[in-house]
Amino acid sequence: MDVRTSGRYAPDTDAPVVPADLAPELGDLGLAPDDLPDGLVVADDTGRVICFNAAAARITGLRATQVMGLPLERALPLEDLEGRRWWSLTDPYGGLATRFGQPERNLLLPGGREVLASARYVRRRPTGPVHRVVVSLRGTEARRRTERSHAELIATVAHELRSPLTSVKGFTATLLAKWERFTDDQKRLMLETVDADANRVTRLIAELLDISRIDSGRLEIRRQPVDMAAAVRRHVSAHIGAGQPEDRFRVEVVTPLPALWADPDKVDQVLGNLLENGVRHGEGTVTIEVAPARPPSEGTTVTVSDEGPGIPEESMSRVFTRFWRGSKRGGTGLGLYIVKGIVEAHGGTIEVGRAPGGGAQFRFILPVGAPAHLL
Repeated sequence: MDVRTSGRYAPDTDAPVVPADLAPELGDLGLAPDDLPDGLVVADDTGRVICFNAAAARITGLRATQVMGLPLERALPLEDLEGRRWWSLTDPYGGLATRFGQPERNLLLPGGREVLASARYVRRRPTGPVHRVVVSLRGTEARRRTERSHAELIATVAHELRSPLTSVKGFTATLLAKWERFTDDQKRLMLETVDADANRVTRLIAELLDISRIDSGRLEIRRQPVDMAAAVRRHVSAHIGAGQPEDRFRVEVVTPLPALWADPDKVDQVLGNLLENGVRHGEGTVTIEVAPARPPSEGTTVTVSDEGPGIPEESMSRVFTRFWRGSKRGGTGLGLYIVKGIVEAHGGTIEVGRAPGGGAQFRFILPVGAPAHLL
């Protein structure tokens, strides 16, 4: 791009151009309009387009040579979602002299192409006439992905809640209506089922709260001294107590371990998810190794490996995304997404790979950390 142009364009080229009085500022920054990630459209004081960068061409589907020199309302015939022409509504050149622009909103180009557009009115002096109208354009793909993700989350939550709540409602209604007809053992079985389903709902709500905090960067970490080896053994004992054979697990601890300051509840959440995955989706022995992190890292490394079929290579990059469940269905598919968020909130890292025995292997590293009152 030639930043020395006078503000017109060569009709036989598609190269976006930039007005001459804008060129020094871009040159000082070492930038050209095509370097900008968002679409940039600039109109002069007569309302004609004098800059149309590559991102604007990509977003609108128009070529620079199609729009350069055209009136802004013809180059970008934008309409709001009710079919009203945006430039007639906003009137950048004839409206109040105190206005400085338009906030971003969802608008439509001919053919129904959606864009996110905002405008800035540049004046040489306060309340003076508009010297430039600078329009920023963004595509809607990222927002649509977010909306699809939210819709999928809502659908998943509704599906996961329906089953336990139906069970709770059915058993409680039956007990209330026919309490005297059931033996004590039958009542106990129904109440235990209600209790288990209530716990399932509670866990799902806790997962949703964690996702909300992770996505907004508000996941709170309360650091305390954590004995990682003891935490691992406690989780293994819980699985054995729930009916898993003792020889299903092997715990290997490499000492001495560095002192670790972390959130014990969050560490339990990470270990619980990884061990449950190893037991549910893996086969053979589940090995948990706790060791000091290798230099230059300073912290604790935990590796959980199983002897199952492992994770296909093409799925490795999606393991820590929302709703990934692998080959075996079950659960919400949110656990590993939360695990990654918790580890990273501690300043650590987590990765997935193939275990020596061919199964899945998850390894996370937590830095030594510091007490909360010293942070």
